[in-house]
Amino acid sequence: MTERSSSTAATEPTVGERLSYLVTLSRPRFWLYLAGPVLVGVAYAADSVGELVTPSTVALFGYFLVPANVFLYGINDVYDREIDATNPKKEAREARYRGQRFVPAVVGLCAALPLLFAPLIATAAVPWLVVFLVLGAAYSAPPVRFKTTPVLDSISNGLYVAPGIAAYAAVAGVQPPLLAIAGGWLWAMGMHTFSAIPDIRPDREAGIRTTATVLGERRTYAYCGACWLASAAAFGVLDVRLGALMLVYPALVVAIATASVAVHRAYWWFPAINTIVGALLTMGGIWRLLYG
Repeated sequence: MTERSSSTAATEPTVGERLSYLVTLSRPRFWLYLAGPVLVGVAYAADSVGELVTPSTVALFGYFLVPANVFLYGINDVYDREIDATNPKKEAREARYRGQRFVPAVVGLCAALPLLFAPLIATAAVPWLVVFLVLGAAYSAPPVRFKTTPVLDSISNGLYVAPGIAAYAAVAGVQPPLLAIAGGWLWAMGMHTFSAIPDIRPDREAGIRTTATVLGERRTYAYCGACWLASAAAFGVLDVRLGALMLVYPALVVAIATASVAVHRAYWWFPAINTIVGALLTMGGIWRLLYG
């Protein structure tokens, strides 16, 4: 073996190291941002307990728990390589992409996985899988790259509720109420834009324009609050209890904006908050199913 080949072998990551990197890349703290809506959609679409766990619901939950996150965040990291070189979030909590060749290949594989289980689900659900994949790619990849276009970066992040809509359609065979879609979409818009606040400084330094960099921190709080208030109103028309639950988000943004809490710290509270709210929504759907 030559000196060059020995050096290459020594630096080549092992399978375990690659898997560990992919897990970090997929943002485990945020896995339920995609998989959680599947549970909510299934809970409100089901007409019987037997419809809660089926091949289609298991396939959708399994896909949106991990592979979809690898796809979504992987394509983001590939095209944000230069920007992320100075982003402090990449130092500990997230993975920094350094040009590893296996990453684009795995991202492509995860994008293609729905082809395997699409025949298992109702036709009404398939367009929402397409919406997720198209917006997930267009958000980060050129030539569209929605993430660098203020307002469109926020609107396109309705992709996070596409899994829930797909799950509802897969179980019910029809689309969910328009108000539910609108409420979920507005929630996702607020959540995305709030998550962009800690990135305002590195994005501005890199010359990246986003809704948050254009508005600035204080007005971005107001934008998120408006999105979340509108979301609560939409859900409230469907069921006042749903609207009341969703009011937790505008209340939180007001509390964060007026308290001496660093936004980069508050940002990491939301995976737990969203998990609790999602669990309550899911339990509400199951309660309806069991007790009418």
